[in-house]
Amino acid sequence: MRALKWALAGAALAISAPAMAGPSDDLSRVIEDHWAWYLSINPETATALGERRYDTQISDLSLAQADREAATAQSFADRLRAIPDDALTPSERVNKAILMRVLSERVAGNGFGARQMLFTTYYGWHQGFVGLADNLPFRALADFESYLTRLAQYPKQNGEAIAITRAGVASGFVLPCAVLAGFDTSIDGVIAATPAQSRFYAPFKGAKPADATDAQWRALKSRAAKLITTVLNPEYARFAEYFRREYLPQCRQSLAASALPQGADWYAHRVRVETTTDLTPDAIHQIGLDEVARIRAEMETLAKSSGYASREAFIAELRTNPKYYATTPEQLLAAAALEAKKHDGLLPQFFGRLPRLPYGLKPIPAETAEGTTTAYYGPGSPPAGIAGTYYVNTSKLAQRPLWEIPALTAHEAVPGHHLQIALQQELDLPNFRKYAVGFTAFVEGWALYSEHLGIEMGLYDTPEKNMGRLSYEMWRACRLVVDTGIHAKGWTKEQAVAFMRDNTALTAANIEAEVNRYISWPGQALGYKLGELRIRALRARAEAALGTKFDLRGFHNVVLGQGAVPLDVLDAQVDAWIAAQRR
Repeated sequence: MRALKWALAGAALAISAPAMAGPSDDLSRVIEDHWAWYLSINPETATALGERRYDTQISDLSLAQADREAATAQSFADRLRAIPDDALTPSERVNKAILMRVLSERVAGNGFGARQMLFTTYYGWHQGFVGLADNLPFRALADFESYLTRLAQYPKQNGEAIAITRAGVASGFVLPCAVLAGFDTSIDGVIAATPAQSRFYAPFKGAKPADATDAQWRALKSRAAKLITTVLNPEYARFAEYFRREYLPQCRQSLAASALPQGADWYAHRVRVETTTDLTPDAIHQIGLDEVARIRAEMETLAKSSGYASREAFIAELRTNPKYYATTPEQLLAAAALEAKKHDGLLPQFFGRLPRLPYGLKPIPAETAEGTTTAYYGPGSPPAGIAGTYYVNTSKLAQRPLWEIPALTAHEAVPGHHLQIALQQELDLPNFRKYAVGFTAFVEGWALYSEHLGIEMGLYDTPEKNMGRLSYEMWRACRLVVDTGIHAKGWTKEQAVAFMRDNTALTAANIEAEVNRYISWPGQALGYKLGELRIRALRARAEAALGTKFDLRGFHNVVLGQGAVPLDVLDAQVDAWIAAQRR
C-alpha cells in the first residue's frame, strides 16, 4: 500500500507540477521528480543507493502497477515535451533527450502483450529475488530486520508473477519448448537442504552488527531460518510445480518473436531499444554476415601462421586438448583472478581517469550456472559500500577454456563493464543517468571494444589467446546473424547452433546456452557488435582528423565521460571533442 501511495503521489506530481522560473528550472524539476518516483517504484534500488525510506518494500510486478508506471512515465514525457530545447544548454538538451527516450520506451513497451513473459533462460523474478542480498547493505541491526521483512513478502510477489505468466500462456505469450530444458533447475536449485546452505541465509554468515546484542542476533538468525523453511522454500517449490505441470506442457513450437501476437512490431521495438538505431533486421543481418566473413579470414590467417593446416584444425585442437581446461573450479577462478590483476596494472596507460570502486570475483550461483553464459558482471553501489562483481561460470569445466580468459576478463571486468559502470556512478550527472540508464549498445559495445583494445594492451600473447579473442568477436558478429535469423527470417534452432559452431571456437555448452538466450530474449544480443563497431568507427574518425594530436586516453575519457548514451549522442560527443582538439 505504501508503494502504491508513493507511485500515485509521483503520478500527481508529474501531472500537476507548476512551471518554474524558466526552462532550465522546469527541466531540473522534472528530473528531480522523476528520480523520486523512480526510487519509490524500485525500493530495492533505493536502499542500495542510500535512500532508506523504502527499506521494507519490494517491487510490485503486477500488470496494474505496470499500467500505473506507464501512465506516470507518459505524464513526465508530456512535461518534458513542453520545455523548449532552444532555451536549454547543450548538456541540458542531452539530459532531456535521454530521459525522453527512456520514458518513451517504457510507455511503448507496456503496450505489448509480451510484457506478460516475465522470465527468459537468462533471468527471472525468482533469480532476482534470491540475489536480493547481493545489492543491499548489511551493517546495522535494522538492515537485517528490513531484509527479513522483505523476504516475508515473497509469496505475494511470486503469486502475482505466476498469475501473470498463467494469463500470458492463455493468450499465447509463452517461451519456445526448445529453450526450456533444465530451466527448472534455476528454481529447484534455490531450495537448500538446510537453511544455513540457502543463498537467502548468506548475510547471516558474517559478523554480528555492532548495534545488535547476542540475543538479538540469535533471534534474527532464527527468523531467517524459519522464513527459508516455511515461506521461501515452499514458494520456490510452488513455482517449480507450476512450471512443470502447467507451463512446460503449453510451451510453443515456434521460435520467432514474430510468431507471437504483435510479434513483428514487438521485435522491431526490441531492436530499436537494444541498438538505439533505426536499422532494420535485414540491414543488421547483412552487417553480421559481412563481419563474420572478415573475422573468419583473420582466423584463417592466424591458424596458418600458427602452424595449423586450417582454421578448423586449430579450433578442433582448442576444443579438445585437456591442457586448455581447468580441472577444478578453484583453478578456473584463480586464472580469472590473475588475469584481472594483470589488466588492473595496465589501465593507467590507456585511461586518464579510473574508478574508485573496486570489484571482486565470484562463481555464478550453481542453480543457474549450467544453463547460463560463461560469465557476467554485477554492478556495485558506492553509496551502499558494495563492490562490483565479476561472476565466472565454474560449471561444465570441460567447456570453459582458459584461452578465453583474457578476452572474457577484458569484457566483464576491466577495461570493460566494471571500468565503464563504476566510472558512470562517479560522474557529475543527474542520478537517473548515473544509476538507472544502461543503453545496451553503449554498455555492451564498450565491453566488446575493450576486448579489441586488449590487442594494444598486450593481453593476447599466444596464438591460443588471440584465437580466443577472435572467437569472441566472431561470437558477437554471429549474434547479428542468428538473432535476426531466428526472429525475422524463420531460422530453426538447428540452423542457429550450426552457424555458431561453424564460425566460432565456442564449445557446445556455451553455444547451446547462447542460442537459447537469443531465442528467449529477442534483440538484446544485437547491441554488442553494433555498439563496438560504432565506437571503433568513431576512434578511426578521430585518429584521421587529429593525426599526431590524437590522444587515446583523451578519446577514452570522452567516450566514458557522459555515462551510457544512445549511439547518436555518442557521435555528437566525439565530434565535439574532435573540434575542440583541433582548436
